[in-house]
Amino acid sequence: MTDPTASYKERVSTLTQQLAALNKKKNLYGWLRFLSFVAAVGAAWLLWNEGAVIVGAAVLIIVGLFLFLLAKDLDNKDAIENLNRLLKINQTEIDALDHHFNHLPDGSHHKPETHDYANDLDIFGRASLFQYINRTTTQQGGLLLSHWLLSPAEKEKILQRQQAVKELASQTEWRQQLQSYGIEEGVTFSTQQKIENWLAEPGHFINKPIWKILRFLFPVMSCTALILHIVDIIPASIFYPLVLLFLVISLGISKMIMPAYIELNKIAPQLGSLSKSVNWIEKKEFRSSLLLQLKDKYQSPSGTSSQTIRRLKKILDMLDIRLNPLVFLPLNTFFFWDLQQAFALEKWKANNKNNISNWFDALAKMECLSSIATLSFNHPHWVFPAFSNDAGVFIAEKLGHPLLPKDKMVDSSFSTSGIGQLNLITGSNMAGKSTFLRSVGVNIVLAMMGGPVCAYSLTLSHMKVMSSMRVSDNLEESTSTFYAELKKLKEIIEAVNRNEKVFLLLDEILRGTNSADRHAGSKALIQQLIHHKAAGLIATHDLELAKLTNEFPDQIHNYHFDVQVANDELYFDYKLKRGVCQSMNASLLMKKIGIEL
Repeated sequence: MTDPTASYKERVSTLTQQLAALNKKKNLYGWLRFLSFVAAVGAAWLLWNEGAVIVGAAVLIIVGLFLFLLAKDLDNKDAIENLNRLLKINQTEIDALDHHFNHLPDGSHHKPETHDYANDLDIFGRASLFQYINRTTTQQGGLLLSHWLLSPAEKEKILQRQQAVKELASQTEWRQQLQSYGIEEGVTFSTQQKIENWLAEPGHFINKPIWKILRFLFPVMSCTALILHIVDIIPASIFYPLVLLFLVISLGISKMIMPAYIELNKIAPQLGSLSKSVNWIEKKEFRSSLLLQLKDKYQSPSGTSSQTIRRLKKILDMLDIRLNPLVFLPLNTFFFWDLQQAFALEKWKANNKNNISNWFDALAKMECLSSIATLSFNHPHWVFPAFSNDAGVFIAEKLGHPLLPKDKMVDSSFSTSGIGQLNLITGSNMAGKSTFLRSVGVNIVLAMMGGPVCAYSLTLSHMKVMSSMRVSDNLEESTSTFYAELKKLKEIIEAVNRNEKVFLLLDEILRGTNSADRHAGSKALIQQLIHHKAAGLIATHDLELAKLTNEFPDQIHNYHFDVQVANDELYFDYKLKRGVCQSMNASLLMKKIGIEL
């Protein structure tokens, strides 16, 4: 079994060596460019008396060498930047395995105001499940991952994702390179929206015959005038007014193109990153059905999708020549440069109008699967859950909380099978009741998104978590803590009444009222849940509720977390045990803070 930390450290060592070699190349290319410049000047001086043709040929050869070295240096620079990104990625994984991951995006902006379990199970925010799992680089990927965390997938999709994740988990270098391309220039919703807005607009040039004629006629006329002027057939008095006329016409056409240019301006770098990511997927051989489906999304009638995206980037780069007036004005005057690019843009639009959403969607899904695969690789002892066809099944061996450091995590085995089974968990303060409920809930969330779970083994039904654990008031809505909990419990009751396949996690229900009402309400709620065949876990300090097992011996099962007291000190083992808790610690804790009992 691969040690992930050792694997990442080995990668860091290898990448560091490769980076050192590339930095040496960088210095070499710098010196060679300088020497080629000196050689060009020296050749011109030494061969000056040999004639213009020989001097020109020598200088052109050396300038060609200079440009070749410049291109190689730019490629080397890209490789250096890529290695630096890969080094950072591996260091991030090493830190995450040491449980230092709070600097990563926490997905707070994805957190819904109300949700069945997101707030209770720390799905978003600091030290959250999203922050721990997420390795997406595109905004589309981050949003999709949040949806996967918030909504259980269909069983068939879960099994497909499991196979895809298993395949990707062993492909560390491939996953990291995909992540590196994304980090280079993260693809945003704005880029996708700009392209989609442009695609929705009608074409102004390609479908009109007059523009097809003028596209060739104008450059022929302007270039002919230039040649005739050079050979002294057209005098300056005629040529320059013609040039001015062509300039005015070309700038008028450029003005017509401006809306499309403004819409697509500044997205070229993201298109470059997108193209690299897509090309990386296109070149990879996959086996699992889901990965093959995603790869098929990049099939294009006009070549590969990565080539198609690069073609759009190249057109936009050509339009950006307008930013250099010394180059743009001659090109636009004599070749009607913007008109040629407008035709290229509209031709691209016609060929790819129906493909755009597939490209972004497939990359987002691939990033999500890659994120889960990284989670699986980082935790080789975690397993992929099996699914039962029966309802209300949760059978776990050595279950732990995925977000707890390994040295602080205590696992427990637990099983419940069938609808109408409620498990009451009693225990003293800080003994581990709430953490255990979250362990169950977070692992169900992981299972329902197709990921591995923090357990030695887990078999469960296809189900959705509904919880009431962390309830707070809302000043804006003038809602008290107690009423906020009632609203949450109402949603749970309605879901149970609709016979939805839910697994309940309730922690200290009705805590915002007096003891008598709390006990009566809790007892009534439990009886109602049993009547409607609900399944789940209920943590409570109310030991009287544990006596309900006498009334419902086949439906209610008691578990507890206890505490040992020695020399006025508390000792917790955080292990789930059967039966009712016999030791409480509230009195001792109150004494420790100065309350005289």
